[in-house]
Amino acid sequence: MEEKNKKEQTMFIAYEYKDLNVKKELASFYLDCYENFGWQQDENFPPKENGEKISLKLKRNRKIVNKVELTRLQRHFEADMEDIFSLENSKTTKALIIALTIGILGTAFMAGSVFAVTATPPIIWLCIILAIPGFAGWILPYFAYKKVKEDKARKVTPYIEEKYDEIYEICEKGHSLL
Repeated sequence: MEEKNKKEQTMFIAYEYKDLNVKKELASFYLDCYENFGWQQDENFPPKENGEKISLKLKRNRKIVNKVELTRLQRHFEADMEDIFSLENSKTTKALIIALTIGILGTAFMAGSVFAVTATPPIIWLCIILAIPGFAGWILPYFAYKKVKEDKARKVTPYIEEKYDEIYEICEKGHSLL
């Protein structure tokens, strides 16, 4: 029995390697998921922080059983993660565009107000009329951004949860193949 253990310890294993750069808050999630596709963290290279992201080095046995199916599941997982990132970004994109548009319009009205007051002779009544939407255009973007972002988050969150459920099923399938 002892000879068998020594033989297993000295067997040559060829590995394939993968580098990942992920957000700090998702590092554990990625490690857990990739383990279900046969990957393990390379103990020779601990995770390294690069600002907002963490660099992970993974390895897996090249002769792993069901490698083709595991790779297919891994690609499906990666595509689902990209979908989640896109959905997360979509929460703020429309809100940002609307807020910037309102702010730019407010600035245009304020510029008109300044031109009206600096005209010769000054047109005070026009300055006041243009200043009102100008100030509104500087105040409203915050509230518009918040409202549009909340509405979009409410619409998108069920799809994100659905993607996470799909990822858990993929990981479960991958784990059963190991």
